[in-house]
Amino acid sequence: MTIELTGKVFGSVREHTAETLAAVWENALLVVPAKDDLDQPVQTTPASMRELCENKRFPVLLFAHGSSGINAAIREFSLYIAQKIGWAVVVPDSMQTADRLTYSSPVARSDYEAVHSMRSAELAYCAQRLFEQPWFSGIYAVAGTSEGGVAAARFDSSTLAIREKVKLIFSWSCENNYHVEAARSVLPDDLPILNVMSLSDKYFSKANAYLDNDDALGYAREALQNNANASIVLLPQAPHTLLNLPQTRAAAVEILERAMRY
Repeated sequence: MTIELTGKVFGSVREHTAETLAAVWENALLVVPAKDDLDQPVQTTPASMRELCENKRFPVLLFAHGSSGINAAIREFSLYIAQKIGWAVVVPDSMQTADRLTYSSPVARSDYEAVHSMRSAELAYCAQRLFEQPWFSGIYAVAGTSEGGVAAARFDSSTLAIREKVKLIFSWSCENNYHVEAARSVLPDDLPILNVMSLSDKYFSKANAYLDNDDALGYAREALQNNANASIVLLPQAPHTLLNLPQTRAAAVEILERAMRY
């Protein structure tokens, strides 16, 4: 099937430099658990955390935002995770890169892949920087939603000292479709993985007229079929942005808490 590329591409920057990657990290959203039950989690940045650090260490959820950046839904989810289970959350800010390539779908797969390459570089860089932080406990998980879900699914920790405890992939099906040249996920069968999808996702289910994969299921069944530690949550009629639905939150908390026991 050939789809008509009726979308548009904006911006000219297709690769990161050392300076742009540093800005993605320094200006990331960092949500730190509250000091006690009466306080609210603190929203800050890694750059500002230097002044706030009080010799506390936290497990960290490294979260790749979607194509709309660090929006209200991601902030709300990050605050919930920090308050509910005491994890810090780091959301690298891809939008710090001036004139970065963006799009309105559908566009050529090569354009999507240029974006995915930048997003993957951001996660890899920020994971390395995480190990330098005095507030990092050494335990981390990797998550992403939509466009960021591709980066999370492709994240490869083999060059790091410690592997991630969990991967959480929201609103990305880990399938071949219009959004990628190939899924190219890195999903080890012994790694706890959560995939949460709307069965009517407007981008990655058959509800999308330009999905460009007649065999697509709309969720990560094929990618996770041999993983006894994986969980797939399918939500009928859920919106694409589903982070703060109670089913999503419950599944995320469960798999993060389960991973801490091993």
